[in-house]
Amino acid sequence: MAKVYESITPELQRFLTQQPIFFVASAPLSGEGHVNLSPKGQDCLRVFSPQQVGYLDLTGSGNETAAHLAENGRITLMFCAFQGAPRILRLYGTGRVVVPASADWAALRPHFPAMPGARQIIVADIHRVQTSCGMAVPLLDYVAPRENLHIWAAAKGEDGLAAYRAEKNHTSIDGLPAPPI
Repeated sequence: MAKVYESITPELQRFLTQQPIFFVASAPLSGEGHVNLSPKGQDCLRVFSPQQVGYLDLTGSGNETAAHLAENGRITLMFCAFQGAPRILRLYGTGRVVVPASADWAALRPHFPAMPGARQIIVADIHRVQTSCGMAVPLLDYVAPRENLHIWAAAKGEDGLAAYRAEKNHTSIDGLPAPPI
């Protein structure tokens, strides 16, 4: 059932880039802290190499992944087939946050489409690639991406987004600091 790969193969890359949603998991080192699991949609994921992926992270209600990565770097991305043959793909790795003020931003940002509310890029260096059956994952019909976040971010404008991030995205729910955006 489960199979481990040394890297993201071309076939696995085709699979993961076809999924309209993926999930990102991270956690603080403390056993007292909260494990975070976030769904990600839109056209925000890129495979940079067989050992590295990145996604454009949009402004949201929290910034847990960035805070966890700043503390310990651990990240897992999971992709599920909701259509076609059953499959789950997990990418285990260490991640880092690339903010607009960092030197890597100019090199990485052109890989992604323009999206209102883009706040940072999460880059993950993958050390384990694993598939599993996914036979319990339901079959679902994909309709369309939601535009709500884009509309909200565009209405806020850059100044409004900066104020929102300063208020809501500077620490995790456990009080861990997130990199400044």
